[in-house]
Amino acid sequence: MSRSAHPAGPRYADVLPEGHYTAPPTDLNALDPRVWARTVRRGDDGTVTVGGLEVTRLAEEFGTPAYFLDETDFRARCRAWADAFGPDADVFYAGKAFLSRAVVRWLKEEGLNLDVCSGGELATALSAGMPAERIAFHGNNKSTEEIERAVREGVGRIVLDSFQEIARVAHVAQSLGKRQRVQIRVTVGVEAHTHEFIATAHEDQKFGIALAGGHAAEAVRRALKLDGLELIGIHSHIGSQIFDMAGFEVSARRVVQLLAEVRDEHGVELPEIDLGGGLGIAYTSADDPREPHEIAGALRTIVAKECEAANLATPRISVEPGRAIVGPTAFTLYEVGTVKPLDGLRTYVSVDGGMSDNIRTALYDAEYSVALVSRTSDAEPMLSRVVGKHCESGDIVVKDAFLPADVAPGDLIAVPATGAYCRSMASNYNHALRPPVVAVGEDGARVIVRRETEEDLLRLDVG
Repeated sequence: MSRSAHPAGPRYADVLPEGHYTAPPTDLNALDPRVWARTVRRGDDGTVTVGGLEVTRLAEEFGTPAYFLDETDFRARCRAWADAFGPDADVFYAGKAFLSRAVVRWLKEEGLNLDVCSGGELATALSAGMPAERIAFHGNNKSTEEIERAVREGVGRIVLDSFQEIARVAHVAQSLGKRQRVQIRVTVGVEAHTHEFIATAHEDQKFGIALAGGHAAEAVRRALKLDGLELIGIHSHIGSQIFDMAGFEVSARRVVQLLAEVRDEHGVELPEIDLGGGLGIAYTSADDPREPHEIAGALRTIVAKECEAANLATPRISVEPGRAIVGPTAFTLYEVGTVKPLDGLRTYVSVDGGMSDNIRTALYDAEYSVALVSRTSDAEPMLSRVVGKHCESGDIVVKDAFLPADVAPGDLIAVPATGAYCRSMASNYNHALRPPVVAVGEDGARVIVRRETEEDLLRLDVG
């Protein structure tokens, strides 16, 4: 099925910035399995399905914009990470990527632990039945109230991020008559090859305690002296959307060196290291992420090699995938509202969502894919920019992509790999109503986070 093409708008990529696609894809109807959730298919009539359900029917039932999350894919990725690392390591799902009570239940059932970084995330985890001992609590400025609740509930570990927090957690634990298991987050001076705003291990940033200048070693001294703390290990996180393992190798070497210094000074071998998360996913066909078993094998080899060189017993490894689990499992479904060709430049395709449901393009200059999903088209490729409905020129969902030249108002288009950070960072900018999250699984489709209503929006406005 095809519609008449718009009379204007470039068809080829000669105007794309360097480093982007140099030619349109050969088949606009194809769906790259690296980018889309694993049950997503295009049917014989051209309509895309997820879990066997047509997006046109999903749009009728749940509306647009909406996030559709493939539960089968999510659970499979949880199992893949758990199997890759095995019983002698710990996998903590990074809840900041996306968290809901349904997700917490899935994690619990699939045997993963959970990493939270706020009181709200902790409350969500506990309300959905995640055992407290399987929760790690992160954050660079945890409030006293958050720490008190975490200690009282018995979270498995609190990751200490500053000298003040070492004292604060110890004081709270002692006042509650408890001994809290903790790790110290260190910045190891490794800057991952990623966007500046999501590179978190170089020293000029807010997270962790620097190895440089002996600060991390001093943090260990203080923690070991405090009765309210049980120091179980060192934590390091070097960034996000990482494909190259070289940064992890340098990070592991420096963390193991710190473990050796702790042993030599205090006679203590800390039993755990957490190498964080940040593993990349495919947002476009140009991305080539590594599989969990490859990542697990590489990290085990790196740590074992460094520990052998330092004459240390190999500690228990923890990792914290968030995006790598939930990112590829979801897509955002939009309805096209207007199509505006600009001669010699590109065609602007406006949808009924935008930066309120996906801020990552504006915030991180992130790249995404997009596809026409309510039908097929044999029209030629049209260089497009998918934009939202907000009053901002930076309200861009997909900067540069190819859509069929006959895309028109009323068509449904979908942006894949939006499971991570899109709903978590969604806003009410322009008083937009945040979209629902719909889980699609073996039992059909169901809302796990409902769409906001005008009543929700006005309820907090006390007038």
